[in-house]
Amino acid sequence: MPRANPIDKHDARRRALADSALRTLGELGYAKSSLREIANNSEFSHGVVHYYFSDKLQLIVFCVQQYKQTCVTRYDGVVADATTPAGLLAAFADKLCETIVEEAPMHRLWYDLRSQSMFEPDLREPVAQIDRTLEDMVWRVVARYAELCGAEPSIAPNAAYGLLDGLFQQALLGYLAGEQRSLATLSAQVHQLLPLLLDPARASAPHGA
Repeated sequence: MPRANPIDKHDARRRALADSALRTLGELGYAKSSLREIANNSEFSHGVVHYYFSDKLQLIVFCVQQYKQTCVTRYDGVVADATTPAGLLAAFADKLCETIVEEAPMHRLWYDLRSQSMFEPDLREPVAQIDRTLEDMVWRVVARYAELCGAEPSIAPNAAYGLLDGLFQQALLGYLAGEQRSLATLSAQVHQLLPLLLDPARASAPHGA
């Protein structure tokens, strides 16, 4: 039986540590989390955590990058399965609301980390990389919606991302504050916004209603 590659084992342990750390990070946020606090809330000792990650910043960046690698593919099925503009809108809005309910602490951590990057120079490039992948994810949805409508987007990818990300963050804040209508509001806003992102001068007959 072939022996496991030491590099693969090292990476696997780092990923396991990251999965465990995400729970603590999602609950406490950037400022209140330390390597010791993360270790105390996991099955790993402080020494083990420190062996694989030199400091909190390195661990947090690794955690969020790992989480977002999964996150950015969650709408690919929505795009692939869509056959009508209305169907895509409904599925996209539902998925946005679903991820807030199921993964609110992780999204809260991401926004916390993005804010901290204004003060932590070492965070800026990792955060910018993640932002670009999220922008690409949103643009795949917008581009497919435009295609189904027989139109072209009227704004740039970064603008579309900024608009939708802003609505998502507002809904997340409302949900965390216990506002009952926050998810329904997000869904309604997505239905209103996406048609406004199309160029009416370049529209043709849509592929379906």
